[in-house]
Amino acid sequence: MNTFDDIDRLFRAGRSIVARAMVGLVVLLALNTFSLSETLAMDIAILRSSDIAAYREAIAGLKATGPIGAIYTEYDVQGDLELGKKLARKLRASNASLVVAVGLKAALAAKVEIVDVPIVYMMILDPLKHQLTADNMTGTLLEVPVDRQLKIMRTFLPTLHQLGTLYDPAKNSSRVKDAIRQAPNTDFQLKGLPVESDKDVPEQLRTLLSDVEAFWLMPDSTVLTNESVRFILESALARQIPVIGFSPEFTRLGALLSVSVDYGDVGRETGLLAKRLLDGVRLLPLAPVPIERLKITVNLKTAKFLGITLPHGATSLIDETY
Repeated sequence: MNTFDDIDRLFRAGRSIVARAMVGLVVLLALNTFSLSETLAMDIAILRSSDIAAYREAIAGLKATGPIGAIYTEYDVQGDLELGKKLARKLRASNASLVVAVGLKAALAAKVEIVDVPIVYMMILDPLKHQLTADNMTGTLLEVPVDRQLKIMRTFLPTLHQLGTLYDPAKNSSRVKDAIRQAPNTDFQLKGLPVESDKDVPEQLRTLLSDVEAFWLMPDSTVLTNESVRFILESALARQIPVIGFSPEFTRLGALLSVSVDYGDVGRETGLLAKRLLDGVRLLPLAPVPIERLKITVNLKTAKFLGITLPHGATSLIDETY
């Protein structure tokens, strides 16, 4: 027997044993890691008001940034508050670590029926108006804060100062008062005229357009109906007055620009909030969280028609043009 050959065989055999041991160790670690992640997996229940595209987009964003390894179960209220309460009672008895309420009816149902599980809501305009406050409840804001809207308007309309809006006092009195108070901070003056019925819109609009340089649309179901939106846009353009909206759809229809939030971003911000709550980084009760990233859309045809040249510093802020 050649001594060197024996040593070589032993060395190779030793390497094989070590290799097998390393493979076994890797497999064992993988199994332990898998077992740990399964043990730590959290159940998150999603209670949505209805099955619409906007909610689906927000939910997809939520899952993209929510807790890693979370198990999501979705429940559809189908626009029925009583069904929502029934589903919420079911969730209360489940193993859910957190409930995400998507839309107003889902949030109202969750608030009534669930008191000992964290609730995070999203896709709701003015949640505080609907009294979505409880020790186990918080969420994300769908609307853009007034001060940020005013700053963006100032960037795009540097020479204009007189803003106007229409509003239903029963729905938007506090919002308009807040906007009137904040407008001078960006060198604007805001004039708001009340409308108590959609039938009041034409007359009040004519009065307002004779006294302002730009028209600011605010979320208000009395002012904005399927019939009134086009009338408002056409009337303002006929007076050479730019309209500022709160949805890309208004921009597409002829508004000069709109400042809004992307539904996917709402979901992603809500997912991050849910993760921070479950990790113990943020504690309830907690005020609703604004969405940091905004979406700005501009209608270039409207700008040309109105003879408006967008400031150089504003063009870099635009997300989409029409």
